Amino acid sequence: MSHNPLSNKERMKLHRQLMPERAPEERAKSFTEVNLGYDPELARNESLRCLACLKPTCITTCPVSVKVKEFIDLILAGDYLGAAAKIREDNVLPAITGRVCPQEEQCEKGCVVAKKGESVGIGHLERFVADYEQRVGKVGLPPRAPATGKKVAIVGSGPAGLSCAGDLVQRGHEVRVFEALHDLGGVLAYGIPEFRLPRTVLKQEIENLRLMGVEFETDVVVGRTVTIDELFAMEGYHAVFIATGAGAPQFMKVPGENLNGVYSANEFLTRVNLMRAYRFPEYDQPVYDCKGQEVAVIGGGNTALDAARTALRLGAKRVNMIYRRSEKEMPGRAEEIHHAKDEGIHILTLVSPVAYLGEERVNAVRVLRMELGEPDSSGRRRPVPIPGSEFEIPATVVIVAIGTTANPLVQATTPGLKTNKRNYIEADPATLRTSRPGVFAGGDIVTGAATVILAMGAGRKAAASIHDFLTTGVWEAAAPQPAAVESV
Repeated sequence: MSHNPLSNKERMKLHRQLMPERAPEERAKSFTEVNLGYDPELARNESLRCLACLKPTCITTCPVSVKVKEFIDLILAGDYLGAAAKIREDNVLPAITGRVCPQEEQCEKGCVVAKKGESVGIGHLERFVADYEQRVGKVGLPPRAPATGKKVAIVGSGPAGLSCAGDLVQRGHEVRVFEALHDLGGVLAYGIPEFRLPRTVLKQEIENLRLMGVEFETDVVVGRTVTIDELFAMEGYHAVFIATGAGAPQFMKVPGENLNGVYSANEFLTRVNLMRAYRFPEYDQPVYDCKGQEVAVIGGGNTALDAARTALRLGAKRVNMIYRRSEKEMPGRAEEIHHAKDEGIHILTLVSPVAYLGEERVNAVRVLRMELGEPDSSGRRRPVPIPGSEFEIPATVVIVAIGTTANPLVQATTPGLKTNKRNYIEADPATLRTSRPGVFAGGDIVTGAATVILAMGAGRKAAASIHDFLTTGVWEAAAPQPAAVESV
């Protein structure tokens, strides 16, 4: 029985509840979180807008298939911990996805209410119940099946690895996640700034996974500290899921990229996030001091926006985002673009770098104006250079955020593991099985860089496939044997 007292006609008349946020002039100088979250009254008012559809397309457009209708009804019943437990049956990181998932392109895009108005704020409600848990010090955890005796190793503690781990422990398997860095979370820890995803929130979600039974080990570089073969032969694992992401930076190969002051966005954000530059002077600032500097960020995606807004908070005098298409084509989330502009970020569109200028240190970016031509393979109109339109933009710090590629370490140390020409791991789209029996792979290391929620969807798919592999009896016959290694 639904706990919503309103008729569908009444629900459709309700307006979406706005997310409270800090004022731009306050947040531009601080790493405190921008969005403040719903209170119980806002959450109830927003929950009342849900139509409780018989065929809820919001579930089918969610990569992890969260039971939206059911968790919203639990909010209306006042059972916030029950709502959190219901979400965690499918999404073990609700406090994170409620903050960084592009819901407008996923669950909310499938919301029936959106056909005649604004969609239900599913992401805001997801965040609300997760934040409620933290406030009251209690956690809504889903039940765990009896132990199966099977061990699964997960390589990488990013969103794909964590999602897979959460699903597998619910099915009763023993799961250990191996992380190469000293902090857990993968891209959630090193790639997303504190003002969008506070470290305390990430640490709590990882602690919740520990409460569910997941084990973690940091400072383990799989491929160096231990190989995939050794995980099977020496550690006794029955299956391995590779979720190492795509963290190797890409550059444009234009003159001057080796000048001091030119960073990849990966390096810049990793230094700021993992080495606590956002808490200077409590921690030494591990990046060139942005204070009072002209900063140029190359790119228009979410990573570029994160880098630009981070540089501003580190004290930059001016931050220019340089993007080769128009603002309409920017792949960054509309909310993040809106926040960046409110904070004073300058977005320069239809320009592209052709060189970084300077002697030892960069002091300017030479750019070329562009115009839009016919659509390319991405569906966006292709930028075409305008001859003779070059000009220079002052910049003593340049942050390049044009994408990433695969780190080759696991592939290079795992004989028989097939990769494509770009060195991403080949995996069956339906099962995420690789060419090595018992080895599965998913997320950015298979698809290339994508969103947090798509990586989590891959983690869930892998978990279902691994569970099937371990429980059909096939695993014993198919258990992989280590490749022969020459003695040295």
